[in-house]
This record gives sequence, C-alpha cells and structure tokens, in this order.
Amino acid sequence: MNAHVPAGPGLPSRGPTGRDRRRMPHEQLGVHFELLRIHLQRRLFMLVSNQTRIRWLRGQGMRIGEGCAILTPYFSTEPYLIELGDHVAISAGTEFITHDAVGWVFPDRTDLGLYGRIRVGSNTFIGLNALILPNTTIGSNCVIGAGSVVRGNVADDSVVFGNPAEFVMKTSLMKQLILHSKGRLDTFGTTTKDRKEMLLRHFGLR
Repeated sequence: MNAHVPAGPGLPSRGPTGRDRRRMPHEQLGVHFELLRIHLQRRLFMLVSNQTRIRWLRGQGMRIGEGCAILTPYFSTEPYLIELGDHVAISAGTEFITHDAVGWVFPDRTDLGLYGRIRVGSNTFIGLNALILPNTTIGSNCVIGAGSVVRGNVADDSVVFGNPAEFVMKTSLMKQLILHSKGRLDTFGTTTKDRKEMLLRHFGLR
C-alpha cells in the first residue's frame, strides 16, 4: 500500500531503535506547512508552460530528457528519485510514487521508510491517471494504458494496461492497429474549429 504520508507520523510510542515518534506541536505545524506548500505548488504547476514545468522539476533534482510533455504535477515528495528519457509524454492525473508509508501500521519502529527509484525510457507515452509505484523501470517505446498501476519492469516496445498492469502487445503491433482503425484521422496541427468539422463529417454527424 502506498500513500503520501510524511515519514515518521506522530504516533505516541517508542520503538526498539530508542527514538520517540511523538511530534512536538511546532514539528506538527512544520509538516502541515510543508504539505500546504506542496499542494499550492502543484496547483500553480498546471498554470505555467510545459517548459517551465520541466525547469521546475529539474530544479528539484528530477532527471528529464529532451522533448518531453508533462501534464501532471504529481511526482511524489522525492522527485529527485525519478528519471525520464527523451520524448516522454505523461498525461493528466498520472502519479509517480517513490515511497511507501505502510510503516504507519508499525508504530513501534521508526526505521521502516521504504523508498524506490522510478525510471522511464525514451519515446514512451503514459496515459491518463496511471499510477507508477516505487522500484519501477519502464523501457523505451512503451505505452502505459490509462488508469494502469505499474510496478516492476516493463520491457522495451511494450503496451501494458490494467491493475496490475500487464503486457498486452508490442508497441509496433499497436501502430499497425491504429493505422487500420476506422477512427484514425490526421488532425495534427489543425485548429479546434477545423478538427470539430473534420470529426463531425468523419462520423456522419453533418
């Protein structure tokens, strides 16, 4: 189980490590302010340009290649553990999680913080509302389906869907399926108005 809970929650117990897990009032206030800062930063994140988003994330230590499109602000509280290759697109609502807060249920210990890196290869697309868990490596030329929960290794040239995400087909096969789809249209570079007209005519709504 993964959750964005600050490490070392204020539970009143002392574990075998000899460290008291209770937080003083000023420490609790500090945690609340940190969470507020993250919340406000994420709201602002979506109001700025893609290049500004990338610059901010790089400033926090996240490794990002060239030509990426970032449409989500959710890169955990340790973005410096995340690495993206070149030409990676991350859709809205996708969330990267680099830590596991399950230690919450073991208040007798303070040394159960679990962390893991996340790596995404080049030329990869991650769909809406995907969840990328700690210790995940996604290869190059991959497609991660919308809503997928991904953990572990995804091989190069793979399309994966589901919870947990499972291999569906090679990315090269997906390209062929798209090329033969009745819903395929070349709308690249068109205006919203022109695209609407094209779609209405294509689907016989004109």
